[in-house]
Amino acid sequence: MAVLTAVFAALLHALTPFPAAADTAAGAAPGGAPADWTARPGGGAGDRDARPYVYLEGTPGTALQDRLTVTNSGRAPLTVRLRGDGRAGAWTRFADDTVTVPPRTRAEVPLALTVPPAATPGDASGELVATGRGAEVRVPVRVRIGGPTLAALTVEDVEITGGAIRYALVNRGNALLRPRLAVRVEGVFGTLLDRPERPLPLELAPGRRVWRTEPWPDAPALDAVTVRLRVAAEGGARDEAEASGTYVPVAPAAGGGLLLLGGLAALASRAYRKRRTGRGAPRPPEPSEPPEAGAPPGTGASHRGPDPDHRPLAQAGARP
Repeated sequence: MAVLTAVFAALLHALTPFPAAADTAAGAAPGGAPADWTARPGGGAGDRDARPYVYLEGTPGTALQDRLTVTNSGRAPLTVRLRGDGRAGAWTRFADDTVTVPPRTRAEVPLALTVPPAATPGDASGELVATGRGAEVRVPVRVRIGGPTLAALTVEDVEITGGAIRYALVNRGNALLRPRLAVRVEGVFGTLLDRPERPLPLELAPGRRVWRTEPWPDAPALDAVTVRLRVAAEGGARDEAEASGTYVPVAPAAGGGLLLLGGLAALASRAYRKRRTGRGAPRPPEPSEPPEAGAPPGTGASHRGPDPDHRPLAQAGARP
């Protein structure tokens, strides 16, 4: 009987929720996502009708109106702080920066986005940020500013680093761009890499510059390569850039370099010794022919007359 009582008490204790655990569940879920509240663009009655982001259109100097919906599905009041982030987010003002939402209630928060009078025509982006119960929700904002648009995209600073290709994309126009990239690498003996044009998971706002890395796990161990990158985007924006590099095995190159330096040093030392030997050793006397019959003593056949090329300086410069 005592054993059954102990087991029943243990089961009852295990099934009873702890207050600390309940408080944690009411706050933020793992990973920072809110467990019991949401923030999204206003106007949708449910998930199917919800807009993915706030989209507004206007000319420079106009004030655009919209709403942000904050839903509290928990059993306690929710207080959230609202702010804007990014270029378009900085143009946004809320009716109230701090909003308290009762349990099981949804609140519609009015907002106004004022396009600066000097804003460049094209696209601008940003985010609306809601923070509450230790969690944060970001709602994207897209603004189309009236006027002529220019789509301009450049690829710059291409680098080859080991098994990767690094480059920078720059939006030089005033329109939001979604770049596409094609990669081609040529080596000494032909094409090493040919990746057709594909869209990048990126939205490039006007004036924005981003660094990206293209993986190349099959890079050669020994070759001279030329990398060509071609980018394009909507509106006719396109650009190309290239870079060259040489792949050389580190260990063989170092050994070969040391061997080459050693050989050059040995040859130089040998040539130096030969040169020193040639300068220091006296030349042996040339053999003279026997004197001819009737010639004065001490003269040979090789001294038949003065050599004009070996005349003394005084004779060479004397007048006849």
